[in-house]
Amino acid sequence: MHVTVVSPVQAVFDGVADAVVAPAYDGLVGILPRHAAFLTLLGTGKLTLRQGATTTRLQVSGGFLQVVQGGDTVRIVADRVDQS
Repeated sequence: MHVTVVSPVQAVFDGVADAVVAPAYDGLVGILPRHAAFLTLLGTGKLTLRQGATTTRLQVSGGFLQVVQGGDTVRIVADRVDQS
């Protein structure tokens, strides 16, 4: 699925991922390909993007996560993103 992660400062990630685990405001949420349309507020914590054997971890705080209908596009707009 195609994942974009942006902050007010820059686009941090734009590529393909097999799985996303994000800190929603009320707990962790896992997203796999063909996930149902979904929208949640982000909390603070580690955002994990899995691409085959490679894992990218980012620290995010605030913002939202959207899974576009069809489940193959995930948009993450965070108030703050730090590479960890």
